[in-house]
Amino acid sequence: MTSLAQLRRTALSYPETAEAADGGTVSFTVQGKEFAALRPDRQVVLRMTASDADEAHSAHASARRVSRAGVRLPIADLNGQELNHWVRRAWLSRAPKRLAAPVAAAGLAVAGEVGDLPKAIGSPATRALHGAGITTLAQIAERPDAELLALHGVGPKAVRLLRDALG
Repeated sequence: MTSLAQLRRTALSYPETAEAADGGTVSFTVQGKEFAALRPDRQVVLRMTASDADEAHSAHASARRVSRAGVRLPIADLNGQELNHWVRRAWLSRAPKRLAAPVAAAGLAVAGEVGDLPKAIGSPATRALHGAGITTLAQIAERPDAELLALHGVGPKAVRLLRDALG
Protein backbone atom coordinates (compact mmCIF):
# COMPACT_ATOMS: atom_id res chain seq x y z
CA MET A 1 0.00 0.00 0.00
CA THR A 2 1.32 3.41 -0.90
CA SER A 3 1.51 6.23 1.61
CA LEU A 4 2.03 9.95 2.05
CA ALA A 5 5.74 9.20 2.54
CA GLN A 6 6.02 7.71 -0.95
CA LEU A 7 3.93 10.49 -2.48
CA ARG A 8 6.16 13.05 -0.73
CA ARG A 9 9.38 11.34 -1.84
CA THR A 10 8.25 11.12 -5.44
CA ALA A 11 6.80 14.63 -5.68
CA LEU A 12 9.77 16.30 -4.00
CA SER A 13 12.22 14.51 -6.32
CA TYR A 14 11.17 16.89 -9.12
CA PRO A 15 12.79 20.31 -9.50
CA GLU A 16 11.25 23.34 -7.78
CA THR A 17 8.54 21.32 -6.05
CA ALA A 18 7.13 22.76 -2.84
CA GLU A 19 5.01 21.08 -0.19
CA ALA A 20 2.25 22.74 1.80
CA ALA A 21 -0.33 21.55 4.32
CA ASP A 22 -3.72 23.14 4.79
CA GLY A 23 -6.62 21.71 6.78
CA GLY A 24 -5.26 18.19 6.70
CA THR A 25 -4.56 18.25 2.95
CA VAL A 26 -0.93 17.96 1.89
CA SER A 27 -0.31 19.45 -1.54
CA PHE A 28 2.63 19.63 -3.91
CA THR A 29 3.20 22.49 -6.31
CA VAL A 30 5.64 23.49 -8.99
CA GLN A 31 5.95 27.23 -9.61
CA GLY A 32 2.79 27.73 -7.55
CA LYS A 33 0.70 25.25 -9.58
CA GLU A 34 -0.66 22.26 -7.68
CA PHE A 35 0.03 18.93 -9.36
CA ALA A 36 -0.67 16.46 -6.53
CA ALA A 37 -2.42 16.46 -3.17
CA LEU A 38 -3.42 13.99 -0.50
CA ARG A 39 -6.69 14.81 1.22
CA PRO A 40 -7.57 13.80 4.79
CA ASP A 41 -9.85 11.06 3.42
CA ARG A 42 -6.71 9.42 1.87
CA GLN A 43 -7.77 10.40 -1.66
CA VAL A 44 -4.91 11.49 -3.89
CA VAL A 45 -5.74 14.23 -6.38
CA LEU A 46 -3.58 14.52 -9.48
CA ARG A 47 -3.78 17.50 -11.84
CA MET A 48 -2.79 16.47 -15.36
CA THR A 49 -3.61 16.76 -19.03
CA ALA A 50 -7.04 15.62 -20.12
CA SER A 51 -5.56 12.64 -22.00
CA ASP A 52 -3.56 11.53 -18.95
CA ALA A 53 -6.65 11.97 -16.77
CA ASP A 54 -8.64 9.82 -19.21
CA GLU A 55 -5.93 7.15 -19.10
CA ALA A 56 -5.75 7.16 -15.30
CA HIS A 57 -9.54 7.04 -15.08
CA SER A 58 -9.69 4.00 -17.39
CA ALA A 59 -6.85 2.22 -15.58
CA HIS A 60 -8.38 2.52 -12.12
CA ALA A 61 -12.02 1.68 -11.42
CA SER A 62 -11.99 3.83 -8.28
CA ALA A 63 -10.68 6.93 -10.10
CA ARG A 64 -13.03 9.88 -10.44
CA ARG A 65 -12.54 12.88 -12.70
CA VAL A 66 -12.16 16.24 -10.99
CA SER A 67 -13.26 19.55 -12.44
CA ARG A 68 -9.85 21.06 -13.15
CA ALA A 69 -8.30 18.42 -15.44
CA GLY A 70 -7.34 15.60 -13.20
CA VAL A 71 -8.37 12.56 -11.21
CA ARG A 72 -9.05 11.63 -7.61
CA LEU A 73 -8.68 8.13 -6.21
CA PRO A 74 -7.81 6.35 -2.97
CA ILE A 75 -4.04 6.30 -2.52
CA ALA A 76 -4.39 2.69 -1.33
CA ASP A 77 -5.59 1.73 -4.83
CA LEU A 78 -2.24 2.65 -6.36
CA ASN A 79 0.88 0.54 -6.10
CA GLY A 80 4.21 2.34 -5.82
CA GLN A 81 5.02 2.20 -9.53
CA GLU A 82 1.61 3.51 -10.50
CA LEU A 83 1.85 6.36 -8.01
CA ASN A 84 5.31 7.30 -9.30
CA HIS A 85 4.08 7.22 -12.91
CA TRP A 86 1.01 9.38 -12.32
CA VAL A 87 2.83 11.88 -10.10
CA ARG A 88 5.47 12.27 -12.84
CA ARG A 89 2.77 12.80 -15.47
CA ALA A 90 1.04 15.35 -13.22
CA TRP A 91 4.29 17.22 -12.52
CA LEU A 92 5.16 17.30 -16.24
CA SER A 93 1.73 18.73 -17.07
CA ARG A 94 2.05 21.60 -14.58
CA ALA A 95 5.76 22.45 -14.71
CA PRO A 96 7.04 25.24 -16.95
CA LYS A 97 8.70 24.06 -20.15
CA ARG A 98 12.19 25.02 -18.94
CA LEU A 99 11.80 22.54 -16.05
CA ALA A 100 9.73 19.89 -17.81
CA ALA A 101 11.95 19.44 -20.89
CA PRO A 102 15.01 18.03 -19.08
CA VAL A 103 12.84 15.76 -16.89
CA ALA A 104 10.97 14.46 -19.94
CA ALA A 105 14.29 13.82 -21.72
CA ALA A 106 15.64 12.05 -18.64
CA GLY A 107 12.68 9.68 -18.83
CA LEU A 108 14.18 8.31 -22.03
CA ALA A 109 17.73 7.98 -20.67
CA VAL A 110 19.34 4.57 -21.01
CA ALA A 111 21.97 3.19 -18.65
CA GLY A 112 25.46 3.54 -20.10
CA GLU A 113 24.44 6.28 -22.54
CA VAL A 114 24.44 9.36 -20.29
CA GLY A 115 27.74 11.15 -19.87
CA ASP A 116 30.29 8.92 -18.19
CA LEU A 117 27.83 7.34 -15.75
CA PRO A 118 28.43 3.58 -15.56
CA LYS A 119 25.91 1.26 -17.20
CA ALA A 120 25.91 -0.95 -14.09
CA ILE A 121 23.84 1.57 -12.09
CA GLY A 122 20.81 0.71 -14.23
CA SER A 123 18.23 2.75 -16.07
CA PRO A 124 16.14 3.96 -13.07
CA ALA A 125 19.20 5.50 -11.40
CA THR A 126 20.44 6.87 -14.73
CA ARG A 127 17.07 8.53 -15.37
CA ALA A 128 16.93 9.96 -11.84
CA LEU A 129 20.43 11.41 -12.07
CA HIS A 130 19.86 12.77 -15.58
CA GLY A 131 16.59 14.36 -14.42
CA ALA A 132 18.49 16.11 -11.63
CA GLY A 133 21.05 17.40 -14.13
CA ILE A 134 23.77 14.98 -13.00
CA THR A 135 25.44 13.38 -16.01
CA THR A 136 29.10 12.95 -15.03
CA LEU A 137 31.11 11.21 -12.35
CA ALA A 138 32.71 14.58 -11.53
CA GLN A 139 29.25 15.85 -10.55
CA ILE A 140 28.71 12.69 -8.47
CA ALA A 141 31.97 13.35 -6.61
CA GLU A 142 30.64 16.77 -5.52
CA ARG A 143 27.50 15.37 -3.88
CA PRO A 144 27.02 13.53 -0.60
CA ASP A 145 25.47 10.07 -0.61
CA ALA A 146 22.36 11.37 1.18
CA GLU A 147 21.61 13.78 -1.68
CA LEU A 148 21.98 11.00 -4.25
CA LEU A 149 19.85 8.59 -2.22
CA ALA A 150 17.10 11.23 -1.99
CA LEU A 151 16.60 10.97 -5.76
CA HIS A 152 13.76 8.63 -6.60
CA GLY A 153 15.36 5.71 -8.48
CA VAL A 154 18.79 5.90 -6.85
CA GLY A 155 19.37 3.26 -4.22
CA PRO A 156 22.32 2.14 -2.08
CA LYS A 157 23.60 -0.24 -4.76
CA ALA A 158 23.71 2.52 -7.39
CA VAL A 159 25.54 4.86 -4.99
CA ARG A 160 28.06 2.12 -4.18
CA LEU A 161 28.66 1.48 -7.90
CA LEU A 162 29.07 5.20 -8.54
CA ARG A 163 31.57 5.55 -5.68
CA ASP A 164 33.46 2.48 -6.98
CA ALA A 165 33.60 4.05 -10.44
CA LEU A 166 35.12 7.18 -8.93
CA GLY A 167 37.98 5.04 -7.73
